[in-house]
Amino acid sequence: MFSLIAGLVIFILVFYSIITEKIPGAWATMIGGLAMAMVGIFNEEQAFEAVASRLEILFLLIGMMIIVHLISETGIFQWFAITLAKFVRGEPFLLIVLLAIVTAVCSAFLDNVTTILLMAPISILLASELKLDPFPFVITEIMAANIGGAATLIGDPTQLIIGHESKLGFNDFLLNTSPVAIISMVILIVNVYFIYGKDLHVSTELKARIMEMNPARSLKNKTLLKEAGIIFSLVIIGFILNNFINKGLAIIALTGAISLVIITKRKPEDIFKHVEWDTLFFFIGLFMLVLGIEKIGLIDTIGAKLIQITQGDFKLATISILSISAIFTSVIGNVANAATVSKIINVMTHEFPNVNTHAFWWALSFGSCLGGNISILGSATNVVAVGVANKSGCKIGFVKFLKFGLLIAIQTLIVAGIYIYFRYL
Repeated sequence: MFSLIAGLVIFILVFYSIITEKIPGAWATMIGGLAMAMVGIFNEEQAFEAVASRLEILFLLIGMMIIVHLISETGIFQWFAITLAKFVRGEPFLLIVLLAIVTAVCSAFLDNVTTILLMAPISILLASELKLDPFPFVITEIMAANIGGAATLIGDPTQLIIGHESKLGFNDFLLNTSPVAIISMVILIVNVYFIYGKDLHVSTELKARIMEMNPARSLKNKTLLKEAGIIFSLVIIGFILNNFINKGLAIIALTGAISLVIITKRKPEDIFKHVEWDTLFFFIGLFMLVLGIEKIGLIDTIGAKLIQITQGDFKLATISILSISAIFTSVIGNVANAATVSKIINVMTHEFPNVNTHAFWWALSFGSCLGGNISILGSATNVVAVGVANKSGCKIGFVKFLKFGLLIAIQTLIVAGIYIYFRYL
């Protein structure tokens, strides 16, 4: 009984700290995980096993962080944004659409937090040049980043967790989740048009200012761009072919990262300072927290309760996972939701031996990624983007975010539910 109460108190305090931002997320999860070990919920060996069993996620993130950092040094993201602005001749709505598509595509194959860090400032700059409220630009890109992250295994940290727990590969995600991501992007764009379209009008003079911007000035290192482009392309090809070559996503990503570092003659200390260690430690602490919740029997209890409620109805169970994941994600974040609910799914799958339970994992994927658009707390992408916007003078409050995010999330989740029902159930 002591372990159960202590585990629940620690878990609640950790996520209260994250939600209220009283303690940085990395420290909150680490303190929580270590506290569970200190009160005896699990021992040191079990803690190490919990982390070691998910090293593929950590090493894959490290590899992609290094590659993305070196790509960002070339200025290619800024070049692309300005080029798009000139391509649409400064038409605001078309500019938002193309920026959103670029953000979604980049988020599908890069870290979506890094993508939004690179794209949001450019969007705010372009909006200010056009004398427009940057909010529609920023909020659309945030939604697009979370939607794009749902398209592939590497698009969002939640997908990495789901892929690890379900043993589903890169191509599985690409074939099963990308159709919903594409439809969701269409829904997002339609909503932006009807909600903000009437306010997106600028003078010919302001459009001319955009046309005078020179994207070539954004490119800083063409040699690095060529080298990084080749390595990145080979890494993505490796991900796609991994089912055949069976080398592992982490090995492929790290091989690409180290190869690029050696080719560009970078010093280790210069590279490692750009690795997002706070994100990595957040995951390490989270893995221990989930182990603790598992040890006190909470996951088994929730799984059993869900089975009892659905009464062995596979269709109801799948839709329940989609709905519950979206709700949990809006409160505790999609990473924590994926880590927790994936354990519940592992409990539930034993109750459905004669059906293809992959539908559970796709429901969790959509619930986590699309549900991440509901509130600022839904994903790290939201928090980072809102922070960037606020620093640039574009204030985005919780309620303001919720009004638009909830609208998009409900529509896309309904589409995801219909998709799951007709394709898998």
